[in-house]
Amino acid sequence: MATAFILINTDVAAEESVMEKLKELPEVVTVHLVYGIYDLIVKVQADNLDDLKKGVTGDLRSVDGIRTTMTMIAVNDK
Repeated sequence: MATAFILINTDVAAEESVMEKLKELPEVVTVHLVYGIYDLIVKVQADNLDDLKKGVTGDLRSVDGIRTTMTMIAVNDK
């Protein structure tokens, strides 16, 4: 299983709508609204890195209202 955490900046006042759209994606495990430099933190999982890449670059980044993302691939789950 491949896991990644994605930090997201949204358009102004788009946090809630982006969060709801992200929850519908099959690779999304959790979505958290946060305060600070980023607006959302998303945990995604897929069977392998190739599927993870497809989900992040295809599904997730195409959601309207997302301005920027930073993806961090987890190397160890405990």
